Amino acid sequence: MKASDLRDKTPDQLDDELVKLKKEQFNLRFQAATGQMENTSRVRIVRREIAKVKTVLREKKTASA
Repeated sequence: MKASDLRDKTPDQLDDELVKLKKEQFNLRFQAATGQMENTSRVRIVRREIAKVKTVLREKKTASA
């Protein structure tokens, strides 16, 4: 997901997206621990998407303050 797409979303939508990504990250870590992971590159992608969402959320909160 691109940062420009994230900037179009509301803070509530970004919070929902963050929760979804955190759940996916947890599931991927669990799969890695049990040896069931098929796509190891997904861990890196999810981690970066979480960072993008957090960055855009922070931008929106500082802009509104």
